[in-house]
Amino acid sequence: MKADTRTGRIGVAGLTSLAVAIAALVATTSATTPAAASDSPAFLSPEELPPHPFSPWYAGEVTGGVPDPLPFCYGEALPGATSRYREFRTEYDTGAEQVTVVERDEARARKLAALLNDAIRRCAERVERRDPEATAEFKAFGKLRVEEGAHVYGVHTAHSWGATDIHLFSVGRDGRTVTVVHWGQMGTFRDAPVTDFKRTTVTAVDKLH
Repeated sequence: MKADTRTGRIGVAGLTSLAVAIAALVATTSATTPAAASDSPAFLSPEELPPHPFSPWYAGEVTGGVPDPLPFCYGEALPGATSRYREFRTEYDTGAEQVTVVERDEARARKLAALLNDAIRRCAERVERRDPEATAEFKAFGKLRVEEGAHVYGVHTAHSWGATDIHLFSVGRDGRTVTVVHWGQMGTFRDAPVTDFKRTTVTAVDKLH
C-alpha cells in the first residue's frame, strides 16, 4: 500500500483542541479503578518484536503507569491511572515500548484510540513547531485487520546538527482495551522494518484477549 506523506506545522487551534481532549479524557479516567492484574492483557515478548540483525531484544517488567520520560509523539495522550507498559532494548541504539490501557467500556476505548491516533498523525507538525532546528516527516502505513483494527505509522526526524531518527507506531484495539507499540532507532524510512512491525502489531492486538 502506498504510504500517505504529510509534513508541516501545526496551528494553535489544533494544539488547543488536542490539549482539551487529552485533559477531558485524563480527568475522567483518573476516577476509574485500574483493572486487576489477573484481568490484564498479555504484553509482547522480546522474540515478537522486529528482529535486530546484530542483537537480541531484552524486555523490562510490565509496570503500572506510563514510561518516564513520556513516549515520543503520543505520551501526552496517555491516561496514567489505567496505563501499563513494558520497555524493550537491544545492545545497540534500537528500542521499543508497548503501552496498554483497559478502559471501563468500549466507547471510552474508541475515544482513547482516536486520541492516540490523532496525536501520532500530528507528531511531525508538533516537532517542527517546537524545534526550529528540526524537520519531520509523517507516513501512514495503513490499517491492519485484527480485532477492532490497528493503524501503523512512521515518523522521521532530523536535526540541523546531524541527528536523524526513525520511529514506527501502531495503535490497536480489542473491545475496551487499547494498545500502542513504538519502535525507534537512528536512521531514515529506508531503515524501518515496516513489514515486521506490522506482524508485531497483529501479535500485540491478538494478545489483548
